[in-house]
Amino acid sequence: MFTVKKMIPLKKKILSAMLILSSISSQAQYPDYTDADVRSALTAFNDHYYSRSKKLYYEKSTKTDKVAAIWTQAIFLDMMQNAWLRSGSRQDSLMFQDILEGNRLQYDNYNWDNGKVWFIYDDIMWWVISLARTYLITGDTRWLDLSESGFERVWSGSKVLKDKGSYDPVRGGMYWAWDQKHPEGSPAPTMGKMACINYPTVIAAMTLFDATGDSAWFHKGLEIYNWAQNNLFDRENGRVADSKHGSPAWKDHVYNQATCMGAATMLYKATGNRRFLNEAILAADYTKDRMSRNGFLHFETGTEQGIYIAIFAQYIIRLIEDGKQEQYLPWLRRNINAGWANRIPSSGVTCKDFARPAPDISLIESYDASAVPALMQVIPPLGKKRK
Repeated sequence: MFTVKKMIPLKKKILSAMLILSSISSQAQYPDYTDADVRSALTAFNDHYYSRSKKLYYEKSTKTDKVAAIWTQAIFLDMMQNAWLRSGSRQDSLMFQDILEGNRLQYDNYNWDNGKVWFIYDDIMWWVISLARTYLITGDTRWLDLSESGFERVWSGSKVLKDKGSYDPVRGGMYWAWDQKHPEGSPAPTMGKMACINYPTVIAAMTLFDATGDSAWFHKGLEIYNWAQNNLFDRENGRVADSKHGSPAWKDHVYNQATCMGAATMLYKATGNRRFLNEAILAADYTKDRMSRNGFLHFETGTEQGIYIAIFAQYIIRLIEDGKQEQYLPWLRRNINAGWANRIPSSGVTCKDFARPAPDISLIESYDASAVPALMQVIPPLGKKRK
């Protein structure tokens, strides 16, 4: 007979085996999403949050309260452009062009000097990226012109508002905001340099480099990237600090990890320098292995923070394709499978907490609902290849 002392390790082994089997069963319970699911998820998102009359996304499915935040409209544009690149359909092409028009009307014709419409540097920079990408997709130079003028407004400041611009020529890096009440001569040296302006500046510069071939854009991107890596990046584990006010503030956000790896991948693509690829992989691995709980992408509960995963989708695909790092595909497909399986059955609307059934739609803002459809546009179903 076994003694009690001998039975305890055996019970532990049995319990451990049961937990492993439970984990495997949990992972296997979600069916693989299909091309039809990709279209259904996007249709559900647009039906519930996009106003075809206003040509803008709303925060809530009622479409009667606030439109989604100005910078997130650019991320939704990116998602619809990805949908068109995936499908090639006239419907998707017309829709992303409508979104550009709706935002033009809402935001003073993309007048970067309007200090009430545009009041934070990174709000402008997200649009600089999207407009440069629009030029690459359409060949329409008006979007390139707007992107270049937007970048210059952020980098050097506004002649109308008389702020000094985001770029710090003395200490390096990019400030997050100017003093909205007293813009002249701001930002002050004590204002923060956030990851959410520094890495997007690199992406914007490198996108403009792709669009124009002008090496000045490359050198600006490289300069800001090097500053960010020296001040906001932990080279041991791939963690990105949220900001630097004297010393780095180590708070994890998926979108900062995303723009860091996106910036690094773009520099790798332009130079072939393995250092950039290694840093992109390090940032992606930290997101997957350290930030994600039970393998599910980290999410946050604050307003607008649900869109962080949509930004992650935009740049993980660059690492997968341009960096040839396909090891992330099974993990991402598992996340999509879970999020889609846990959608609201009646509407098809999904939520950012992939591991649990989506709550009532009244509790899901457009930012939160964007995660699954955004990932689906760039991560093809199992056995499929991106066009």
